[in-house]
Amino acid sequence: MDTVLRDVRVIDGSGGPSYRADVGLADGRIAEIHRESDGGPRPSAPRTVEGDGLALSPGFIDMHAHSDLALLRDPSHEAKAAQGVTLEVIGQDGLSYAPVDDRTLAEVRAQITGWNGGGPGSTDVDFDWRTVGEYLDRLDHGFDGNGIAVNAAYLIPQGTVRMLAMGWDDRDATADEVARMKQLVAEGLEQGAVGLSSGLTYTPGMYASDAELGELCRVVARYEGYYCPHHRSYGAGALQAYEEMVALTREAGCALHLAHATMNFGVNEGRAPELLTLLDRALDDGADITLDTYPYTPGCTTLVAMLPSWASEGGPGAILARLLDDVTAERIRHVMEVEGADGCHGVPIEWDKIEISGVSDPALSGYVGRTVAQSAAERGEEPWVTARRILLDDRLGSTILQHVGHEENVRQIMRHRVHTGGSDGILQGDKPHPRAYGTFPQYLGKYVRELGVLSLEECVAHLTSRPAARLRLPDRGLVREGHRADLVLFDPDTVAAESTFDVPRTLPSGIPHVLIDGRFVMADGKRTDVLAGRSVRRTTPGGRG
Repeated sequence: MDTVLRDVRVIDGSGGPSYRADVGLADGRIAEIHRESDGGPRPSAPRTVEGDGLALSPGFIDMHAHSDLALLRDPSHEAKAAQGVTLEVIGQDGLSYAPVDDRTLAEVRAQITGWNGGGPGSTDVDFDWRTVGEYLDRLDHGFDGNGIAVNAAYLIPQGTVRMLAMGWDDRDATADEVARMKQLVAEGLEQGAVGLSSGLTYTPGMYASDAELGELCRVVARYEGYYCPHHRSYGAGALQAYEEMVALTREAGCALHLAHATMNFGVNEGRAPELLTLLDRALDDGADITLDTYPYTPGCTTLVAMLPSWASEGGPGAILARLLDDVTAERIRHVMEVEGADGCHGVPIEWDKIEISGVSDPALSGYVGRTVAQSAAERGEEPWVTARRILLDDRLGSTILQHVGHEENVRQIMRHRVHTGGSDGILQGDKPHPRAYGTFPQYLGKYVRELGVLSLEECVAHLTSRPAARLRLPDRGLVREGHRADLVLFDPDTVAAESTFDVPRTLPSGIPHVLIDGRFVMADGKRTDVLAGRSVRRTTPGGRG
């Protein structure tokens, strides 16, 4: 026995009642669970951590993370480690860095600089991979061969795959191009990816037809992975967009996981029950569906994502050229402000709800923390003039908070039987969304202890065993003998997210200890130098590594 967690309140991830026990760890796994009522000798080990009122749960699984480069840039990665996250699912929203060639890598780096940094000219990450397998190997190697801060699973990004197979064209793929995309998806799954993601309001992935997506989902189904779409609308037409994804994956025989499943904008206030009814009907009919949410109302993305899709065809260079042309820029403005761009979910943009949260160029930092409308008023100009200037001067690298959510929708969706937790945490920018540092303690502190939306046992199940089941990880997500010792010790009475919209880069309170493979990555509330994280790979069609 290496370590004993003494007299802890075990919340085992099953959703069942908690109990008191000593939990012994050996060789990276849970070796013994000795309950108060068991009698006999208690386990002992060279290292003992006293419970002192702490709860022990499985490590939290972040089902929607944007740490694709942060894991390779920041060995401490406290934003997630301090929350009790022991596994992140990256490669989200159809855009990431594998599989690529040299051309595609340069394009995707430019496109999602606002999400992950790593833009053209940056040197803080050595992009020495091209395939999914090589990227996962890079995660395993981590820092000086010692791994990364937390574990990571990878979704193949459909937008990147389309970019690689056929560029940025807004058209149907040819039969040969579909075959090439299917080959790329199959290769990525064979190399260890757990599924496929899409960003269907982001170019070029949004140009794909349902028939094209269905062909890719059939490949995913063959490998027993899952499809994780950021679907075509979270605003006008949101319910139809959810219906589209349910129908598409059912026809393809593919498991579905709905990314950041929200109902946003004024048109969807109070409509969460309609979404949940839609999902319940499909589930009752045998569909394999899960979803994730973050426990906040604002969303977060890039400012360029708000543009109409036709304005983004051709990639970053073409976007900048269109913005420089006064006639085309006026057409973009009209679509965004009057018609409702597909990039803004079909809803006319409200500049007073678009807050700049980060810029790539420090010279533009004066815009950060202010809405576009506020900055425009100070300059005595129309909001589009300000937004256009930011896009051009920051070369599309600006991130935004979009204040369009509804609290009651958030609460109702998080109660659902297939709900899991996902931060959607973007770590870039001067004032990132506080969900990047606070999602999991926000669930436990605000929505469990303060509001009683979920019981503690139920909430822990949402954050542990449910996502582990979706990822087909048979030895994670539960406190069970023989399972991996990916564990969190937290204080149910004090755990809280301390990150706020004003001061977002603040670590949570009430989570003193976090372990991965039985090694302390957080001890007594401080980050250790342990790098126990590795890639978590799909190994065979019937299981996961």
